[in-house]
Amino acid sequence: MTTLSQTTVHGTRSHPVKKKPFDMGQVWVYVVALTAVAASIVPVAYIWIGGFRRTSDINAAPAGWPDPWTVESYVRVLTSSRFWGSVFSSTLVGVGTTLGVVLLGVMAAFVIARYSFRGRGGLYALFAAGLMFPVTVAALPLSILLRDLGLHGTFLGLIIPQVAFALPTTIIILVPFLRAIPSELEEAAAIDGASRIGFFWRIMLPLSVPGLITVGVLAFIGSWNAYLLPLLIMAAGGMPQDLWTLPLGVQQFSTQYSSDTGAVLAYTSLSMVPALAFFLLAEKRIVGGLTGAVKG
Repeated sequence: MTTLSQTTVHGTRSHPVKKKPFDMGQVWVYVVALTAVAASIVPVAYIWIGGFRRTSDINAAPAGWPDPWTVESYVRVLTSSRFWGSVFSSTLVGVGTTLGVVLLGVMAAFVIARYSFRGRGGLYALFAAGLMFPVTVAALPLSILLRDLGLHGTFLGLIIPQVAFALPTTIIILVPFLRAIPSELEEAAAIDGASRIGFFWRIMLPLSVPGLITVGVLAFIGSWNAYLLPLLIMAAGGMPQDLWTLPLGVQQFSTQYSSDTGAVLAYTSLSMVPALAFFLLAEKRIVGGLTGAVKG
């Protein structure tokens, strides 16, 4: 006789469900992933929560929980004219850098991706080599050059180098993206009487919006978080401290108010908000742009 576990209601033999063997490799993947997430989130959470604590409580128990919760440190930072001056400077430099990177990057990438000329591969390799060129190597000659040009200690003197150092990444992302756009579209536009410039403005730019958003967000966040170039150009150039960018402002504020740890943590956490919000809002666009570049 067959048992009920071996037959179904209709009399056919059922197959026992096979259990998958325990894979220790998957456990390690989750452990590594959770460790990476914790290492990224815990310091940021500590800074945010620390801003709601009083300095005396932080000194007494650095790893404690706010008791009581207080917004005094945040109010103090938000009512500081120096903080808003740094926000203005970071926004101005970030927007200027982003516009320069997107405009120059898409034009250069369009030529490399769609034109055939002698030396095209070498030009692309030159931009790729720029990824391996550290800012620290160019610090001294760049400072001397900007001083001779009269741009030391100015916003323009900071925007131009940041655009130059962001262009290699922009070119590397945009060239495969623009190259993947079908050539049939360009041929159809030429038949309709559109010039190459017209094709660029009317067809190429609208189709490359995901890639442009990707490089724009990366350029803005890189400019917002930049420290070395603002230090060389703003601080060493004699620009007033009220107009330093936020990374320099955090360092200066933490030095001046080193005894007020709560205010320093509040200043640091508030300086993260614009770049973090900008990145989260454009996250899907960034992934789409990078995916298009990889496919290209």
